[in-house]
This record gives sequence, structure tokens and C-alpha cells, in this order.
Amino acid sequence: MSPGARPDVFVGDLEAVRRRLVADVGREAGRCVAERGRFTLAVPGGSVARVGLPALASLALDWTRTHVFWVDERAVPRSDPRSNFRAVSDAWLTPSGAPATSLHPMPADQADLAGAAGAYAREIGEVLADPPCLDYVVLGVGPDGHVASLFPGHPALGETSRPAVAVLDAPAPPAARLTLTLPMLVGAGRVVVMALDASKAPVVGAVLDGEGTALPVSMVLRQTARPLLLLDASAAAR
Repeated sequence: MSPGARPDVFVGDLEAVRRRLVADVGREAGRCVAERGRFTLAVPGGSVARVGLPALASLALDWTRTHVFWVDERAVPRSDPRSNFRAVSDAWLTPSGAPATSLHPMPADQADLAGAAGAYAREIGEVLADPPCLDYVVLGVGPDGHVASLFPGHPALGETSRPAVAVLDAPAPPAARLTLTLPMLVGAGRVVVMALDASKAPVVGAVLDGEGTALPVSMVLRQTARPLLLLDASAAAR
């Protein structure tokens, strides 16, 4: 699929959506390890972490060849219930026995978030090729169409060179965050957007009808080469 084409869309009940995600991640991980000796992916927090990612614990990933990054993080301690690192760890990584050497959490608990974004960019560069390219990205989507911590109309959407930036004025609390940028997300080998409840139905409908083209989720689905949209029945209601 080339950028600008309609994404692949899968609709099913929650268990079917989870199975599709597991199958897709497993297939891509196997291919990437066979071709390049490693598999790199970035994951979100939120409802996708709580509801979707636990299914990945059934995968027998080779953790010596797998690296997990985060698409965004709130500026809270990693033990905080709002932490995306904690959400993903509790839901998937701890049950899977993933070692710390395979994990690359965002340092959003630092006082200097701009410096933290630079440090994360350097870490990305140390693990990934130059230019850095993730193999796989999983994203949730907000009712307003945001992905990661890229919100509609926010200046961070215009970042074209850095892989990660600080967001100090997000319209949802907490306002301070770190996020991967749009080029980093759309440059991934595979991008999966999951929408899992009825609150997402209007934005999903707008995206698939070709409306709301300025929404971050629409930008991601249009600009990436191999997008997949996973919807439960309530999110696909429109």
C-alpha cells in the first residue's frame, strides 16, 4: 500500500480484534528478525494498553532481539497510575517476562522535558538505523482524533526533523508530556491504529469518509505505507 491509499480495516468483537493484533505483531516480528536480526516497536498507553496489549503476552517473542519504545508519555513518575510505562508494563511486559534491556521508556519524569526529548532521540538513534525507523507502531486514537500526544492543531504536528519532542500544553491533563513526532510514526514499517469503544465512532467515521483530514489520526493513516485500522463493533458503528 502506498501513502494516501485507504487503510486496511478490520472490524470484529474485542476478542477478534485482539487476535488480529497478536497475529499481525507475530508475523511482523518473525519477518523482521529473520531479515534484520531484530524487531522494534512502539506502543501507547491508555485504553489500548489496558484492553488490547494484554493479548500480546501470548506471543513467544525473542526478547534478546526485541526492543520496545513508547509513542508518548505523561510527565509523571513511572509508578504513577497515569504513566504509560506503568500501563504497558502491568498489561503486557511484566506478564511476558520482558527484560529491562529490551525496554526503552521515555524519561518524562525529568524536570527538563526538552532535554528529556533530546535524550530519547539519542537513545532511538543508538538502537535504530540511521535514519531511525521503527518496524511497528501501535496507536490508540482519542475522540478528538489525537494520536500519541499529537493533538489537532498543535504546533508539535509540524515538527519535521526530530524523532521526539516535549509537549508542555496538551489540551488533556496532564499538560506536560513527551511524544514521538509525526515523521517518526509514519516512517514505521507497519502502523496499527486501534479504536475500541463507542466514543471513537465519530472520528473513525470522519476519517473513513475522507473528512477531518487535518486530524492527527488521519494524517498518520494517509502518510504511512502500511496502515491497519482495528475497530471493535462500537467504534465502527458509523
